[in-house]
Amino acid sequence: MSNLAEIPPEFRTPDIRNFPIIMRDTGGWRFAMARDGVDDLAAMMEPAIAALLAIEAQGGPTLPAARALWQEFQSARGALLDLVPPLGIERRR
Repeated sequence: MSNLAEIPPEFRTPDIRNFPIIMRDTGGWRFAMARDGVDDLAAMMEPAIAALLAIEAQGGPTLPAARALWQEFQSARGALLDLVPPLGIERRR
């Protein structure tokens, strides 16, 4: 995706890298919201990326749409990362 938007790859922070494990260990409503949010994000991204790849395959311009999609992804990912509990909230085991 970042290639289509001509954006260099991001460094994955520990919160991004460990998000699935953190949410699993946290459980409860945060886990349920994270699971549903990731499903929603995938449902949005998959057809959008397929459309961008089809446009690119036909030689069409993808940069504006790819950058807009990247911004939408970052916004949605940010909302999901907000579910990570603050320090001091005990995770279930």
